[in-house]
Amino acid sequence: MRSPLRTAILAGTAVAVAGAVTTVTLNASAAEQTRPIPRPKPSSTPSPIDPPAGLHKLGSYRVVSGTQTYTCTGGVFPAASVPEARLAGPRGWIHHFKGPSWQSEKDGSLVTATKVADLPRTGTIPELLLQVNSHTGDGILSKAAYIQRLYTSGGVAPARACTDGETAAVPYSAVYVFWG
Repeated sequence: MRSPLRTAILAGTAVAVAGAVTTVTLNASAAEQTRPIPRPKPSSTPSPIDPPAGLHKLGSYRVVSGTQTYTCTGGVFPAASVPEARLAGPRGWIHHFKGPSWQSEKDGSLVTATKVADLPRTGTIPELLLQVNSHTGDGILSKAAYIQRLYTSGGVAPARACTDGETAAVPYSAVYVFWG
C-alpha cells in the first residue's frame, strides 16, 4: 500500500505535515529544473502515451537522481539529449542511460527501447511511451514490452547560446512504468 506522503510526492502535490501544508521555495536555477509539474487530470479520451490494452504493470520506478545531457551544435543546444539516471522501485534499482537503455542493478537484465509517442508538457521534458526493442538476460526486465515516462519535471535543454561541443547536464525527475 502506498503511503499518502509517497503518493503526494509522486503526484507532485503539496504535502500536509503535522496538520499544516508545507510549501518549499527554491531559487530559480534549481527550482525551474526540478519543481514537480502536476500531470493533467485523466480524461475519458485515451492518451497517446497509454500502453496497448491487455498488458500488466511490471513496476513503477522513480528517478532518484538523473540528468538529461545536451551537446551544443551550431551555437545552440538541440532537443536531443542523453539520459543518465538511477531509478528506485519495488524490485530494486535500475540504471537508465544512453540508448535509451535500462538495466537492473539486481540481476543485470537490460532493455533498450524506441519512442512510440510523446505528450508535450510546458516547462519540462515530454512524457513518453517507448516500445522495448531488445532484451538481455532473464531478470526483472525480461518481460518488459513498453515503458512509460510520466510525471516529468525539469530536463529541458538550456535556452542560451553555447560553444559547439559544450555539454550541459540538466537535472530531471520522472516516474518510469514498465509494462509486459
